[in-house]
Amino acid sequence: MSVPALDALPPLRDVLAGAGLSADKRFGQHFLLDLNVTRKIARLAGVGEGQAVIEVGPGPGGLTRALLETGARVVAVEKDPRFIPILHDLAAAAEGRLTVVEADALEVDEAALAGGPAAIVANLPYNVGTPLLVKWLTGPFTPVSMTLMFQKEVADRIAAPVGGRDYGRLGVLAQALCRAETVMDLPARAFTPPPKVASAVVRLTPLAERPPAALVETLQKVTAAAFGQRRKMLRSSLKALGGEALCQAAGIDPNARAETVPVSGFLALAQALDGGA
Repeated sequence: MSVPALDALPPLRDVLAGAGLSADKRFGQHFLLDLNVTRKIARLAGVGEGQAVIEVGPGPGGLTRALLETGARVVAVEKDPRFIPILHDLAAAAEGRLTVVEADALEVDEAALAGGPAAIVANLPYNVGTPLLVKWLTGPFTPVSMTLMFQKEVADRIAAPVGGRDYGRLGVLAQALCRAETVMDLPARAFTPPPKVASAVVRLTPLAERPPAALVETLQKVTAAAFGQRRKMLRSSLKALGGEALCQAAGIDPNARAETVPVSGFLALAQALDGGA
């Protein structure tokens, strides 16, 4: 029996209908079935011939198809067993460039999956998007780049400028380690089924000079305290960590509030807390 090439595969809606499958709310699933949209995401990711890509939550494989069309080698990590047979059919058409892994992305070892440098491109399940991003920002595996779909409110927080209403812990952590920018907005109607909120794609490129892991851990501690009481002055919100003395050691105004402190200021606070390391 011959295996169809990628461009000969049936439309995703037909594949889902034929398998009697629909999105499962437990997994935060909302499918991108429009290949025009998924191809644009693949272009924004900047991946191409022979490059390694890890995709999380591929579902029926809409974005997967677009990534494979670029010539990339894709490792697709899918937790929902219902989609594994569909993805295996796609792998057969991809002539060895798609590896399907049935696993929870929060628990996998990305370095072992990729076998070397790799980009991460994903339409992330809404219910685990933030924990996955934090894992990829702070864990042992540093992606070449990340091009990720989030709820728009989460995307806004990741790329928020200092002083903005969305600026907070997630934005400080992301921007301390990466250049973060929103590269695409999508309305709810682009998805099947449509979610209750709009979505956006964020592109994160690791900085050439990144703070060491120990400093990043301290940064998370400082931002948790500062933004946990964001309406208070830092001398109060950071009291348990040293308060006014810590701010002075870092060269930060102790009367400032968290949303007015740039990423560099929070890194200075973390360095001061670590004793100037």
